[in-house]
Amino acid sequence: MRRALPWIYLLLAVLGAILPWKANLEFIAESGGQAFDLARFIADASSTAASRSLSADLLVGASAVTLWICVEGPRQKIKGWWLAIPLSFGVAFACAAPFFLFLRERQLQAQESESTS
Repeated sequence: MRRALPWIYLLLAVLGAILPWKANLEFIAESGGQAFDLARFIADASSTAASRSLSADLLVGASAVTLWICVEGPRQKIKGWWLAIPLSFGVAFACAAPFFLFLRERQLQAQESESTS
């Protein structure tokens, strides 16, 4: 399982890019297909108690994980850790978090290999 773990994280990162963007493209199409209407998106994300719950959950969780990425990346000397930050804003947090976990797991496995050699 441990050897497969980075690749599971990478698969989750790919899904975390595709699934939210599929919904984003549907949202753009519903908005007239012109562009991403951020004001309407935020209004829709806060229009019901369920959507407010999900939005607040994502905001708090993503904030905590982003802070952890910014601390853990340099501490573990993870190459490319910073890519998770623009991925979070430009693609989706659901892509960025598992992508960072992919990088982190590969780094940890490399460190373990070095210490056993």
